[in-house]
Amino acid sequence: MKPLKLLIANRGEVSIRIARAAADLGIRTLSVFSQDDSSSKHRYFTNEAFSLSGSGPKAYLNSEEIVKIAVENACDLVHPGYGFLSENSIFSSLCREAGIRFVGPSSETLEILGDKAKALSMAESIGVPTLPGIRRSVSLDDAKDFFVSEGPMMIKALAGGGGRGIRIVRNSEEIDGAYSSCSNEALSSFGNSNLYVEKFLSKARHLEIQILGDGTGDVVHLWERDCTLQRRNQKILEIAPSPFVPDKIRNRILDSAIRIAKACNYKNLGTFEFLLDADSLDSFYFMECNPRLQVEHTVTEEITGLDLVQLQLRIEMGSSLKDLGLSQSSISLPNGFALQVRLNSEIIGENGEPKASSGEISVFEPSSGPGIRVDSAAYSGYRVTPNFDSLLAKLIVRSKSESLKSLFHSAFRALGEFRVEGVPTNKDFLLTLLQRKELEDYSVHTRFVDEHSSELLKSQAKSRIPWQDLSGVKKDISKSTSKIEVPEGAVVFHSPMAGRLLDLFVSDGDPIRKGQKVALLSSMKMEHILNSEYSGYIEKIFSTSGQDLGEGEPILLIRPEEGVGEEETENAETDSDAIRSDLSEVLHRLSLNEDEARVQARAKRHKRGQRTIRENISDLCDSGSFTEYGALAIAAQRRRRSLEELIKMSPADGLVAGLGTINGRFFPPQYSRAAVLGYDYTVFMGTQGAMNHKKTDRFLRVVEKEKLPLVFFTEGGGGRPGEVDVPAVAGLDLDTFRQYAGLKGGSPRIAIASGRCFAGNAALFGASDIRIATLDSNIGMGGPVMVKGGGIGNFSAEEIGSSSDQAKNGVIDILAKDEREAVHLAKKSLSYFQGRISEFLSSDQNLLRKSIPENRLRSYDIRSLIDILSDTDSVLELQKEYAKGMLTAFVRIEGRPLGLIANDSRYLGGAIDADAADKASKFLRLCDSFGLPILFLCDTPGFMVGPEAEKKGLVRKAAEFFEAGASLKVPFFTIVLRKGYGLGAMAMAAGSFHAPVFTVSWPSGEFGAMGIEGEIRTGYQKELSEIKDWNERQKLFESLVKEAYERGKAINMASYLEIDAVIDPSESRKWVLRGLDSVQWNRVG
Repeated sequence: MKPLKLLIANRGEVSIRIARAAADLGIRTLSVFSQDDSSSKHRYFTNEAFSLSGSGPKAYLNSEEIVKIAVENACDLVHPGYGFLSENSIFSSLCREAGIRFVGPSSETLEILGDKAKALSMAESIGVPTLPGIRRSVSLDDAKDFFVSEGPMMIKALAGGGGRGIRIVRNSEEIDGAYSSCSNEALSSFGNSNLYVEKFLSKARHLEIQILGDGTGDVVHLWERDCTLQRRNQKILEIAPSPFVPDKIRNRILDSAIRIAKACNYKNLGTFEFLLDADSLDSFYFMECNPRLQVEHTVTEEITGLDLVQLQLRIEMGSSLKDLGLSQSSISLPNGFALQVRLNSEIIGENGEPKASSGEISVFEPSSGPGIRVDSAAYSGYRVTPNFDSLLAKLIVRSKSESLKSLFHSAFRALGEFRVEGVPTNKDFLLTLLQRKELEDYSVHTRFVDEHSSELLKSQAKSRIPWQDLSGVKKDISKSTSKIEVPEGAVVFHSPMAGRLLDLFVSDGDPIRKGQKVALLSSMKMEHILNSEYSGYIEKIFSTSGQDLGEGEPILLIRPEEGVGEEETENAETDSDAIRSDLSEVLHRLSLNEDEARVQARAKRHKRGQRTIRENISDLCDSGSFTEYGALAIAAQRRRRSLEELIKMSPADGLVAGLGTINGRFFPPQYSRAAVLGYDYTVFMGTQGAMNHKKTDRFLRVVEKEKLPLVFFTEGGGGRPGEVDVPAVAGLDLDTFRQYAGLKGGSPRIAIASGRCFAGNAALFGASDIRIATLDSNIGMGGPVMVKGGGIGNFSAEEIGSSSDQAKNGVIDILAKDEREAVHLAKKSLSYFQGRISEFLSSDQNLLRKSIPENRLRSYDIRSLIDILSDTDSVLELQKEYAKGMLTAFVRIEGRPLGLIANDSRYLGGAIDADAADKASKFLRLCDSFGLPILFLCDTPGFMVGPEAEKKGLVRKAAEFFEAGASLKVPFFTIVLRKGYGLGAMAMAAGSFHAPVFTVSWPSGEFGAMGIEGEIRTGYQKELSEIKDWNERQKLFESLVKEAYERGKAINMASYLEIDAVIDPSESRKWVLRGLDSVQWNRVG
């Protein structure tokens, strides 16, 4: 049987560690290295080594190339180490799809535990304590709201680890800066800028439990590690087991970790991290899980005697814990302690901020002796670059003594003997830390190092290597290059950063001016021009082109001399109006998108009585506020058309997207901000192309993250054929429609349809919160071609989904005469979600006293009543032609926006049928989603009854009306205008007359468990049937009705406290305003 082959997808010391473990199991190994990492030692510890195509960390993140190397070399396993791809579920899936075993948890487990919010939610679901927090990606506003309710908090990256993307916020002024910093750092470190927040525990110990599972449900712990000593959230010293933790609390934490691991059927090695209250040592909180090998796994190996990497490999090769002879009882109690310190190549600034150092290591002599272990890939002659992590070596010290003091003494001695020269390190800083008295009883917390940073820097211990005085050995660590003799009056021009010297622009003896460029340096893939700080002459050149330089290494020797030339200032005579060629090219391309460059297309639109998409957006957004995204996109048809042709035919690939402000005259910037999307019908008839979809998806992510209201012009014909540049069969894996639907409830989405809107365009129109369409619109899930192709028949576009049909069935919320009016109505619709306005007019409220006829059987114009009650010209009705017995509208009262629901007695006497219930339910959810309070105007005999009514699913839709009311989070109020009978009336008060902030009635109100006439006919059926004379029977009936009416009058209803008051109709506005002012809620605006 041939030996297994393992590819190690990592570098440095962890790659060596894995290679050694695999070799001891008889597994052949392959390593990889980036172009700039060819001198790294790890490549020589494997049977084979392969060069990656890129440089820096990106090369080790190229999952496709790494999997390709593994496949081409018939590898059976891939070990990701830690960092890089170790928690990447996509990489894990790629390996398994290629038939290669990924040494670690399943991709499904990585997907859950790699998302901290999901991991926290899972822990909470099984009763493991966590800190208060928001278990999802949060916006800046979410973070601010959380701070108000919880106080000091941590802002954290949802993905990744290593202390990156984390900030503490102690006061509200810090939130904006901390949020931005965390987001940027998370994006650059993990490719994911999403953040979450949780309450800040000011004094905490950081414990992590080492877990091992075999995927069968069998899980064991290998005790815990203490990682409390951190600098800026990054671990610098780890101990196992955790000192001075009561056994009772230790066992509870261990049990919690086991429970979480079993809940996700954990397989392989994992670390479950917890915070422990450092003051009381009796409260703990689950923080996150790292589903991989940890940097500090070494201390667990020292106290257990187990090789964790070999265990990883054997489990991935099919062994169970039972096969490995591992059960919880077989893992003995730790004896003594193990400690790890991280020796980094770094320079620590006066503010305590570490900065990676670089240069060539001239001497590298690790400590040795009993109880000492060093994991490192460094060596004498190795050149440290700033391209990778600054970790040089891990020094692990094992002590069988139960005394912490003895452990720290051993660590101090071993670290003092560790000799590194040629690059600055944090060695002295660590030595000083190891001498702190607080470590002896471990009275430390996670902020200890940061809080004592200035003290640690001021009193840095200087290590004395025992043999450093031997002849020829002593060397000043701070001087990595041979000393330079500097003549009196001359100055050395140093390299300001580590990098490669690409060019020198001066020679020996050249005169130079202050500000003159003297050299070109490449660092971190950027070229930096180095300018002289002096005028004078070049006296000596120390470096040559192509040479790698460390920070501070000498380049030139300059003898300053005044009067040599004049000071150079870059761009001193630059014309600020001048346009460079690269900018000119961009401006020209963008100009081709404008209507002025597309005269024929614009004329065609105008001839049809329509406007261009850019004219509509210009009318929609405040002047000068629109900023366009993706304007340079073109159709994905480069294989069938020339670039010039596509630029002309498909500007912006037929989709204009951008940010702007709407209604900025009435609302401040934070409320007038908005997003706009619009299909351009002059580009392939507004169809959805590949780049068009890609732009939509990108833009919708911005909309979701920033919770932006969106106005979407959806005219167009659906999917676009002929996109030959994109490999696809059916394109059913697109995310656009799911993503757009997923925005529901986040921020308002207003769609405008004009002309033809079919298929995918119609799907987006239909998924919007408010749907506006022009009279000439036709909207359908399939256009004429699709209808014909389905064998349904030949129809013109005008015969499919006319605006009149779609208004009657509720698809269209608001009908507009043309695009101009549609844009006006979109702005008006959006304004209700933007807040209150300060300028308003209203009608004489005494007119309301006459709005209800004295004859209780006579219908009336409810719209006229609403117009009087509301601010002048503030009513915007939705779905006017659908379910006419129920009126839904946005209104304002004294400038404040509300949603209004009213019964219309002119249709079914105000009875609520299935369509009316459906219309009301959806409107309630719309208002509730976006924080609009709701006013019910009740005048209903109840729910419609009878065989025909039930055919439309009334039972379910009536129940949904109740469900929508019961789930309301916004304030709501009910005014009974006239009839308030039965379940229908209760639904008009969100389920109960005691549910609203107030339920009041006008004097015309009448109430009952059911309609009065029906109640009498049912309750007095026997008595009425016994009277043979019709006139006499009718007299009795009318008498009984009169009695019931008196019993159900509003005044009597109020006397039983079933309603809150009977009011003068002219005071209705006053009641609504008092109600709004009396509740606590998240107001719109």
